[in-house]
Amino acid sequence: MSEERYDAGMAVRRSVLGDAHVDRAEARKTEFDADFQRFITEGAWGSVWTRPGLPRPTRSLLTLVILASLGHWEEFAMHIRAARNTGATRDEIKEALFHVAVYAGVPAANRAYGLAKGVYQELDAEGGSER
Repeated sequence: MSEERYDAGMAVRRSVLGDAHVDRAEARKTEFDADFQRFITEGAWGSVWTRPGLPRPTRSLLTLVILASLGHWEEFAMHIRAARNTGATRDEIKEALFHVAVYAGVPAANRAYGLAKGVYQELDAEGGSER
């Protein structure tokens, strides 16, 4: 079961984050963090993101709201980029960040809007975002 969960998790991870991102992460993996990387792939990607109960865009929005609420800005920016692959739109993300303002605080939402805006500017300059 664990190998199946890992393989399913890796497939979703690649689908959401993109092959280039995952390849870079895999290339940086060492003996020290290999078990942790496997844990993330099986747990987050293979156990949660593969569940049938929510569509991928909803999972993406939930992830963004949680990351912004907790101030995990590097991961937040990564998942803004990943939203291109999940089907979550800019308008949906904009609306989700209003929830961050109300339930986690305006400073967190303000930072999230600023980071998202910066990521979108980068993606637009690269021609890499149609949403």
